[in-house]
Amino acid sequence: MSYLYETHLHTSLVSACANSMSSEYISRYKDLGYSGIIVTDHFYNGNTLIPRGLPWKEWVKQFCMGYEEAWNEGVRQGISVFLGWEETFDGCDDYLVYGLDKEWLLNHPEARYWTRAEQYRAVRAAGGCVVQAHPFRQHSYIRQIVLSTGCVDGVEAANATNFDRSYDALALRYAQKLGLPFTAGSDIHDVRQIFDERVFGIYVTKKLDTIGDFVNNILANTISDINITMGHCDYHGDEDVSIPVDVRDANDRSTGKNWKDFI
Repeated sequence: MSYLYETHLHTSLVSACANSMSSEYISRYKDLGYSGIIVTDHFYNGNTLIPRGLPWKEWVKQFCMGYEEAWNEGVRQGISVFLGWEETFDGCDDYLVYGLDKEWLLNHPEARYWTRAEQYRAVRAAGGCVVQAHPFRQHSYIRQIVLSTGCVDGVEAANATNFDRSYDALALRYAQKLGLPFTAGSDIHDVRQIFDERVFGIYVTKKLDTIGDFVNNILANTISDINITMGHCDYHGDEDVSIPVDVRDANDRSTGKNWKDFI
């Protein structure tokens, strides 16, 4: 038996770019047969609604409101809801952090100032994992692609809001080249995306009781399959990148390497 989970979801309580309340998603995902969702609102350096001038504990309290609202509705309707977040570096590259909780955040105000390497080491030390989100996305607000080859445990190979499928074809090849686990997520900001059938996810063979179970599946590379539209990640060989690419190592240093060597 397989269990289907959403890995990338934003709520209007926390993410400035989202249009739907977290509770609105629950019945929709349940109707689609999902066993659960992971709320991954934009974190401190991303497109967050939460004022950065707040004291840290108040900031964390407000940041967790989207997740907590979804969790309460999930309990009512019988669908699992877990906490994650999406952090941004230099306005370019995004990372999905899984496995940590509100208490951990309250005790780590320094998370606001971490480099990619510092984030990765701290998250792993605390029992979590880091997945690079949509690494080959090329949008107007992204000045360069950053491939963090050594500060992640996995790669989001399929993102339902990447309308240019070449981004995800490259992401899947990249993950496979590095030998990393890969995920799929909707990156959903509005329930209308569900009606448009633009929802992705991952399958596992055992129901997730905690977010730690999801982390274990990433670290053990035991995600059984991804739920995407047919052909979404198909590679044709003519995919290209039109903006600069910075390939970085485990110490978050630029390597000067050619991105095509990682495809």
